[in-house]
Amino acid sequence: MRNLQEATERICELKGSLVALDALSAALLHVLPDEQRARLRPVFDLHAEVARSVLVHAPISEHTLASFESGVARTAALIGAAAPGEQSVEPVLLTTLRIGTFEGARALSGATGFFFERDGRLFLVTSRHVLIDEPSGHRPDRIEIELHTDAHDLTRVVRLSLLLYRNGRADWRQANDAAGPVDVAVLELDRSVLPASCVLQAFSPAHLQTARTGTNAGIEVGRALRIVGFPLGFHDTLHHLPVVRQAAIASSFGLRFQGRGFFLTDARTHRGTSGAPVLLRTDAPAQAQGGLPWALLGIHSSRLDMGDRDKDSDESLGLNCAWYADVLLALTEPRPAAPPGT
Repeated sequence: MRNLQEATERICELKGSLVALDALSAALLHVLPDEQRARLRPVFDLHAEVARSVLVHAPISEHTLASFESGVARTAALIGAAAPGEQSVEPVLLTTLRIGTFEGARALSGATGFFFERDGRLFLVTSRHVLIDEPSGHRPDRIEIELHTDAHDLTRVVRLSLLLYRNGRADWRQANDAAGPVDVAVLELDRSVLPASCVLQAFSPAHLQTARTGTNAGIEVGRALRIVGFPLGFHDTLHHLPVVRQAAIASSFGLRFQGRGFFLTDARTHRGTSGAPVLLRTDAPAQAQGGLPWALLGIHSSRLDMGDRDKDSDESLGLNCAWYADVLLALTEPRPAAPPGT
């Protein structure tokens, strides 16, 4: 009788401990940021599958297996459950933001930009002609961007104004290659001026698909792409999110089209899309790429048309220039330290 009583007391203790652990798990999952919960789910599924294999080959009862499956399902539901008032959104939509260009207080244009992170440093990427375009006389001195400040309420944003020049010199970086200027620019962001509750996603060097001259890097012509941006400034004005356009690779990826550092895409685009990321969905596990299972192939620049096209008889080609994204490796290299006294 004594042994039975001790066994009963022990079972009650274990039940109480499990309930306490369930409460702790629920609390921890509730406070985890969305991107961490997204990365946790596939890792949990993997470990659950390993544990399942062990249990199936162990001398245990069906009741234990049923209890295990019930616990796995409960935990998976907790990981995927939305907190009250939480907005569920694909992380890729938080990589991209609308850029407004200004000369003093005068609004000039709207465009698209996206975040790129390297070695802990955060950059805003867009097209060079968004920040300066000599032929048209477009010379803004600052830009404005909107940042989400609440992962559970995407209607909450803060607007930041960023100066483009410091002491008369451009604060952004650009690049040139053998064929001339590259239509890509980056502006490093000072994390100390960003809101502490800032909600964003950033691409990294792990997302780049290097364009190897003379090869297609395993990406064939006609492959389906996505362009995330703000065509004509159009977007979800309530949640401050971009829209996504379908595209296809229209020239050999890896070759510099007509000797320039870009490839072509076939997509319907508009003004305001300049600076948008050109993306290819990958099979890589999301957690291996920070919750962003996308390859960053290029930066959308502009539509490409023929100068001698008869506008009355011939439609636009519907083709676009996308500069190879591996230029970001050169643009985000650490700047050499300034000599003493400068």
